[in-house]
Amino acid sequence: MATSAMDDIPPVSEVVVRKDERRLYLMAGEQVVRSYRISLGDNPVGHKLYEGDERTPEGDYTLDWRNPHSDFYKSIHISYPNDRDRELASAWGLDPGGSIMIHGLPNEAGDLAFAYRGLDWTDGCIAVSNEEMDEIWQLVADGTPIRITP
Repeated sequence: MATSAMDDIPPVSEVVVRKDERRLYLMAGEQVVRSYRISLGDNPVGHKLYEGDERTPEGDYTLDWRNPHSDFYKSIHISYPNDRDRELASAWGLDPGGSIMIHGLPNEAGDLAFAYRGLDWTDGCIAVSNEEMDEIWQLVADGTPIRITP
């Protein structure tokens, strides 16, 4: 029976996103097992404060559920907002928002898929190519911690 390159990858213990590098890393302990170029929100600098600010949150969260039928090619939910996020937004009288995901391209991207590469275009989510999303979907289990750094 043939083995694929995916069979040789140790279990992913954490996902690390470095916003300033536009990189997502799949970690097995201290070892980087995969690295991907990412797209962020249209307004990527700083922590997400409220719904509609088009920022990607920063901090420690969990990848807690997935949607194979989302508006984008597959999506894995990030547990934003946490209690601190809700408190910050509330102090400003704002809604912290939610539905922050790791996902592929818009389902209707079609022949324009190439145009998304290297751009920040989401409403605060973390986007990768559809092929990369397939890998992440397979390698990352629900309940995996994710750390998003500035």
